[in-house]
Amino acid sequence: MRTMLSLPALVLFVSQLSIAQVDPRWKPNDPDRPLPPVIEAGTASTQDAPGRPPSDAIVLFGGKDLSQWAGENGMDAKWKVADGYMEVVPHSGYIHTRQPFGDCQLHVEFAEPAPPVGEGQGRGNSGVFLMGLYEVQVLDSYQSKTYADGQASAVYGQFPPQVNASRAPGQWQTYDIIFHAPRFEKDGKVLRPARITVLHNGVLAQDNVELSGPTAHHERPPYKPTPDKLPLSLQDHSNPVRFRNIWIRELGEGQ
Repeated sequence: MRTMLSLPALVLFVSQLSIAQVDPRWKPNDPDRPLPPVIEAGTASTQDAPGRPPSDAIVLFGGKDLSQWAGENGMDAKWKVADGYMEVVPHSGYIHTRQPFGDCQLHVEFAEPAPPVGEGQGRGNSGVFLMGLYEVQVLDSYQSKTYADGQASAVYGQFPPQVNASRAPGQWQTYDIIFHAPRFEKDGKVLRPARITVLHNGVLAQDNVELSGPTAHHERPPYKPTPDKLPLSLQDHSNPVRFRNIWIRELGEGQ
């Protein structure tokens, strides 16, 4: 039996309804109201093969090369690419997208090393950093203990996941993330904090949580003014975690 890995975009959208507002320019059921653009929905992944991204997605890694990514100091990314996945090369450094992103829907698939090596934070550790600042933790949390706000699908150091939905090492797992970037006044004051929703293997792990600022180890840094878009990054934590089928959809205001 094949395991379905991805989730209909509708479920991701519903989790954000709490911040949506009814547009007063249109009457209920107004036939003149503009229709949404038509796209071709993607397909679900299986353990054997990644699914197809939605037609309006930007493919950040499709299994062939790291052309969308750069290493530290703008150098070419040094992670391994083989058999449709990329793998962290320990001590080669973080990698980041060449393109900046802000508000987005992000899909990431990852597999933890099998057999597992290490314990706690030393077991299959990596991370997905929205704007390079806000981390959704990647970790082998299958029958492995660590601190609550540092396990898989945690917003690192701030929000433990609602549940531990981790699969066994070696199996492909998914993060479907909705991210709303912070906004700042001209004087640097926070106008709107960052918010994150995370579905881990199709299960709600973070429900539109409001971040206190960038994520960090043993501290809570305050917000500092940033552009609305910055590169997305993946962490080298010295563990050979694998990634595949990474795509992103940029969201406009109100989405």
